[in-house]
Amino acid sequence: MASTSQRRRQLARQRWEKQQARRAEAAARARRRRQILAGVTAVAVLGASIAGVVVWSPWSGDDVTTTAADEPTDAAAADGSCTYTEAGPPAETIGLPPAEPNAAATATLTLDGKPVTVELLADVAPCTVSSLAHLAANDYFDGTSCHRLTSSPALRVLQCGDPTGSGGGGPGYEFGLENTDGATYPAGTVAMAHRSGEPGSNGSQFFLVYEDSQLPPEYTVFGRITGGLDVLTDIAARGTADGNEDGAPKQPVTLDDLVTAA
Repeated sequence: MASTSQRRRQLARQRWEKQQARRAEAAARARRRRQILAGVTAVAVLGASIAGVVVWSPWSGDDVTTTAADEPTDAAAADGSCTYTEAGPPAETIGLPPAEPNAAATATLTLDGKPVTVELLADVAPCTVSSLAHLAANDYFDGTSCHRLTSSPALRVLQCGDPTGSGGGGPGYEFGLENTDGATYPAGTVAMAHRSGEPGSNGSQFFLVYEDSQLPPEYTVFGRITGGLDVLTDIAARGTADGNEDGAPKQPVTLDDLVTAA
């Protein structure tokens, strides 16, 4: 019988081979998007100005219409190790996560004193889960804000994980995608945010889906909420500070702490 380490390497190689086969297809899709972007942008701007439609991107300041990239970046190597790259100034010095994945199984987020429990998907997103465990072990999330709430008919998420509360902060390193092939984002999904057009820019920001949402399969799903979904729906019911469908929560939301366990 294969050891756990051997099985993990086998799964990682299978994922890597599958991801390599998708690169050409992803590049073709990106080229097609760019070809129609000019026309789409003109129509979208006009429609938004008339109907007040909010165009959302999981990372503040970016255009959701440019989320695909010519060269997708994968977090896991064929041997099952993880690649993290230094990028930007960290909020505090915590170093890079280890290359060998930490197979955490659960996470508990405490939002304004109320627990939200998450099943972590270390089997399909080992590098993402390992990064979360690394950050949690260094108390990176403690006392930070969940800075963004969306409540459009197609997109209902709460975004957390930025210690600066600005939407542009990160841990001082970045890593690539995992588990995006055919990804969907129903209620209870926990997924990584990244800068639009830069799939290798995963860092510490993530979003919690409180109602079924529509997004392209370009955001790493690494967890499923198993308890406390009502905590999120209660936050969402209060709306945003300015009354729009995308903005800071009306009542500030604090991520008191985030802990992971094997």
